[in-house]
Amino acid sequence: MPTINTVFIANRGEIAVRINRACRDLGIRTVQGYSQADADSLAVRLADEAVCIGAAAAKQSYLNHAALIAGAKASGADAIHPGYGFLSENAEFAEQCEAAGLVYIGSQPSVIRLMGDKAAARKLAIESGVPVSQGSKEPVSTPEEAAEIANRVGYPVLVKASAGGGGRGMRVVSSEGDLRESLERASMEAAAAFGNGAVYIEKYLHPVRHIEVQVLGDGKRVVHVGERDCTIQRRHQKLVEEGPSPALTPALRGRITESAVAIASKVGYRSAGTVEYIVDAARQEFYFIEMNTRIQVEHPVTEMLSGLDLVALQIRIAAGEPLPLEQSQIAFSGHAIECRINAEDPEKGFLPRPGTLTEYSAPSGPGVRVDSHAFPGYVLPPHYDSLIAKLIVWGANREEARARMRRALTEFRVEGVPTTLKFHQRLMTEPDFISSDVHTRYVKETMWAGHPAQHML
Repeated sequence: MPTINTVFIANRGEIAVRINRACRDLGIRTVQGYSQADADSLAVRLADEAVCIGAAAAKQSYLNHAALIAGAKASGADAIHPGYGFLSENAEFAEQCEAAGLVYIGSQPSVIRLMGDKAAARKLAIESGVPVSQGSKEPVSTPEEAAEIANRVGYPVLVKASAGGGGRGMRVVSSEGDLRESLERASMEAAAAFGNGAVYIEKYLHPVRHIEVQVLGDGKRVVHVGERDCTIQRRHQKLVEEGPSPALTPALRGRITESAVAIASKVGYRSAGTVEYIVDAARQEFYFIEMNTRIQVEHPVTEMLSGLDLVALQIRIAAGEPLPLEQSQIAFSGHAIECRINAEDPEKGFLPRPGTLTEYSAPSGPGVRVDSHAFPGYVLPPHYDSLIAKLIVWGANREEARARMRRALTEFRVEGVPTTLKFHQRLMTEPDFISSDVHTRYVKETMWAGHPAQHML
């Protein structure tokens, strides 16, 4: 069984702070890898030691395999935690960590590689008896093959990158006349973003909700830790997450969580992971989308509902411990909502706007949690994502959680850059959100209907 005394944090921002705190709770020393742009970050301040891994550009720092591994080895670390984003789902990096004698705090490289290929993961879901939407079983190789599949399943269809996520390499195609150009654009975007231009076709379903199931595995046994509803999005990127999903009946919840355990069990999953679905709430049907082999941005929602520390469990599993919980021991209480507070201008299509935080004051009080790396005077670098903080609230029921979120949002003070705070304040009062009558295109088609920036979403 590997021993973990020191963890090298190969990430930045709020997730680096979160990993540091989990390690401290476990009595584990931390070393923060940082780029030149993050030299004065909160993650650097909190860690026991910090090592500069390169210039501000991610390719020279947080995506630089050699620099990260060299920094970990030089600092005496036993393990590397990749967080989310950057190299968190890079099988080659995981293999290099293990080859260097470092414990990789994540899933097995073979599983990362398999589930990172969406077409392969889709095929696995079919083999596991899990519903998938109609489409291709393998990446399409020619426009003619794509047209044949699209005509068979019926337009509109989605062209999707086999590797990657975050909405990149994805196109909605309404007719055959648009298919060839969409294939080319999606493939080029996927190749540039992920180094893999393979794409596949699936039926585009609308309106739907986006539901994900949290799983934990130790390589031998898998449990689920409930679901999160991630339906409120813009450009296929999440803005708000909540749990449990108000759209699921107990019967559908049981079917979805069972299917997530089945998929993760089939690959002998180890670590924390998430199985994602689209759900036709009216018909109470669900379809597998993909599996993320990492901790998710929205993992605090599950932590608030279950009382578990998912990051600490990741570390303990990586250290060789078996899952400490049976499925029957995992219980949920109340309702939780998370709002992502980004340095973005919703009035201009959620355009990222980095800058200096001239004021930063986070809310608190009963049932309120803030995960952030920000502080007054912090300079948000233009090189990375726009996340400032995650505001998570808990209530005994959804309405209590919504009211608490509304209160907490009014307490949150961020000045110096435009943020999504006012957007979230408005969302919490929207009748459709209050009744949970929403879908994945709700922001674009309803909240921003007629808005000058609607075309940007």
